Amino acid sequence: MTDHDSEMPQQGISRRRWLVPPWPLIAGTVILLDQLTKVLAERMLDYHVPVPLLPVLNLTLSYNPGAAFSFLGDASGWQRWLFTGFALAISVFLIAWLRRLPPWDRWLTWSLSLLLGGAIGNLVDRLIHGHVIDFIHVYYDRWHYPIFNVADMAITVGVGMILFHAFFLEKRQPA
Repeated sequence: MTDHDSEMPQQGISRRRWLVPPWPLIAGTVILLDQLTKVLAERMLDYHVPVPLLPVLNLTLSYNPGAAFSFLGDASGWQRWLFTGFALAISVFLIAWLRRLPPWDRWLTWSLSLLLGGAIGNLVDRLIHGHVIDFIHVYYDRWHYPIFNVADMAITVGVGMILFHAFFLEKRQPA
């Protein structure tokens, strides 16, 4: 057996590793963590009763029938289906994009996977409960950031990574 022959199986193994793309695992982990923390929040917290963790962080159970920052939260219920349809469309778009990414583009794979997991995590809430379950409350003195959840964090980090990629990494990649 030549040196070249001994390298062939290892190359085949490393190629097979990419036959299963990493994005379903990443998005699935986000969805699982998001749903698990929301179940725990509903079981352990009372609605709108803060549980202090740090001087700037409470756990506070809240329900958001609207979108980010409770946008359209006071609407009569039609917004549930609007945001459900929007999340479904975004999820389909992200899956199509992820399927077309080359396996070596890990940064974009991770960022889009985080977005997908967050979108589906909040979509599950809308379908099951009719609202999104939030419980992380960051504040300082009289300033309060809107209460959010793990899916919202994944979406925020994913968007930040996409922006970082667009402004700093994309220009460095070879054509």
